[in-house]
Amino acid sequence: MTRMLINESNQPGIGLGCMNLSQAYGTPLSEDSAVKALQEAFDMGYRHFDTATLYGGGRNETVVGKALKDRRQSIFLASKCGMAIDKERGKKEIDGRPQTLRVQCEASLRRLQTDHIDLYYLHRLDPNVPIEESVGALAEMVREGKIGAIGLSEVSADTLRRAQAVDSIAAVQTEYSLWSRNAEIAVLDACRESGTRFVAFSPLARGFLTNTLRDLDSLVEKDIRNNMPRFHKENFEKNLKLLDRYMAITQEVDCTPAQLALAWIKSKGDFIVPIPGTRSAAHMLENMGADSIRLDNDIVKQLDFLINQSTVHGSRYNYGQQVEIDTEEFI
Repeated sequence: MTRMLINESNQPGIGLGCMNLSQAYGTPLSEDSAVKALQEAFDMGYRHFDTATLYGGGRNETVVGKALKDRRQSIFLASKCGMAIDKERGKKEIDGRPQTLRVQCEASLRRLQTDHIDLYYLHRLDPNVPIEESVGALAEMVREGKIGAIGLSEVSADTLRRAQAVDSIAAVQTEYSLWSRNAEIAVLDACRESGTRFVAFSPLARGFLTNTLRDLDSLVEKDIRNNMPRFHKENFEKNLKLLDRYMAITQEVDCTPAQLALAWIKSKGDFIVPIPGTRSAAHMLENMGADSIRLDNDIVKQLDFLINQSTVHGSRYNYGQQVEIDTEEFI
């Protein structure tokens, strides 16, 4: 069995986050439309596909499996465990107990129609379960051949180091974009020092940096951005003002707003892999185009100064979302 490694030379440096095919942003696609979108992504060159047990209550893994099972040997497949929808209560539950992770892995393998997952993340740190126990369970799955490597999502540098004392951690996945810089406090350095890949989710600031969301009334009722402080009306109107200079920089670079945001992330280190999520084939192609853009130091500095934790209005998450993560916070 051939195992692929994240960001091998035959993979583009940009992956595809699959969540919004099934939940969180806009109205979920039908299964047929989601399958078509994933196959279009493959055809245009995407090879790194990221899903999770949580997404769509398992439906996302199902469509990924259906769309890509015949292409399995040509893709890098990542999924996550430890956070799922409790079917009886219909609510999200974080559970990092070894027995839970094993059950979820078996279910993921069935839904994805594969015998192994290349990279399997602990989706969130369970505050009631030592990270050593959760990682120990994932290490057993590596030895059994069910997963190729272990990842962690939204963890601190300290948690990463504790996990690395148990087994090798191939990747850390955390939100990272011009307006979400928490990873710069400690986690990026920790990943760089240990040779761990850093996978940046929401690299387009949940659509903000594409300059396509100007009216909050366009968000559907269940869109997760409705509950995020940066998208509350009073904060959002202030944040929109940042886009005036940002759009001027896109003209200087001769790229789209989305490509500029992705190129900025790529400028921060060759160990960083952004995984923008979109359901649009046109946007997929646009995002892939950012892989060949190189920003000079002056442009990077302008962007750093323009949009950062001090210039953005509103916190990243609301209280209920914030308590679920282990990531360092700016004081």
